Amino acid sequence: MRHVIDPMDLSVAEVDELLALADDIIKDKSRYAEVCHGKKLATLFFEPSTRTRLSFEAAMMELGGNVLGFSEAASSSAAKGESVGDTVRVVSCYADIIAMRHPKEGAPMMASMKSLVPIINAGDGGHNHPTQTLTDILTIHREKGRLDNLTIGCCGDLMFGRTVHSLIKAMSRYENVKFILISPEELKIPSYIKTEVLKKQNIEYEEVTSLEEAIPKLDILYMTRVQRERFFNEADYVRLKDSYILDKAKLKGASKDLAILHPLPRVNEISTEVDNDPRAKYFDQALNGKYIRMALIMKLLGLSI
Repeated sequence: MRHVIDPMDLSVAEVDELLALADDIIKDKSRYAEVCHGKKLATLFFEPSTRTRLSFEAAMMELGGNVLGFSEAASSSAAKGESVGDTVRVVSCYADIIAMRHPKEGAPMMASMKSLVPIINAGDGGHNHPTQTLTDILTIHREKGRLDNLTIGCCGDLMFGRTVHSLIKAMSRYENVKFILISPEELKIPSYIKTEVLKKQNIEYEEVTSLEEAIPKLDILYMTRVQRERFFNEADYVRLKDSYILDKAKLKGASKDLAILHPLPRVNEISTEVDNDPRAKYFDQALNGKYIRMALIMKLLGLSI
């Protein structure tokens, strides 16, 4: 039985297999329409979500499986004080695989120790979001045709942004990948990412505060929102929330084949005027999330066609 708690739980070879499977699903969805017939996915979302939860549910349904679960802690027995471990142990009696999101870092790892079925971490606090990372990698691969020799700009909330942390970990395994980390001083990338990932693996990176200066150098621009739910102080959130707003003016210096990604939801960090720019790939990215989750569900359940 395999769990996916951290993006590094999958080897580069396994990621390549998932990308190839997702590409095949995209080419001919009908071939996969019954591969999960009779299987059930439980979505245990102790924290609100739209794209991640619905894409997991859509993925299972399009594979011919069924879905059960809850979308917030208040609608589960957690509201009565039940532990995560007990919840997962019980739900694993009813489902074949579980996708779990929780606001506390490490909760999915703890859940995996109690579960009778595979656990997929659908996001734990500011820590990891491995299926978003797989979504990002699939999108980069489909847009660029490669996962090496890239300069990736990560912009916005790099301190609390679990999607950025996961992406840096995963992309650090490919050759000649450089990161430009764009953020206000208060939201810089955590030191453990720099010491345990970037410096440890001799990955080239630079930290800057200007999006305009960085954007001409980029192959990928990964925008993120400043997350109100990660702040303890509302005043700090209000002060920093508009730090970076991508608009047409800022894109004037960008490469014609830049790919703009965003894990969504967007607040105002990407102007809607950018949506029709051919470099805007964030809605394609959201769709890719469904296909890579279909591939991951199949892999963890040991299913093929």
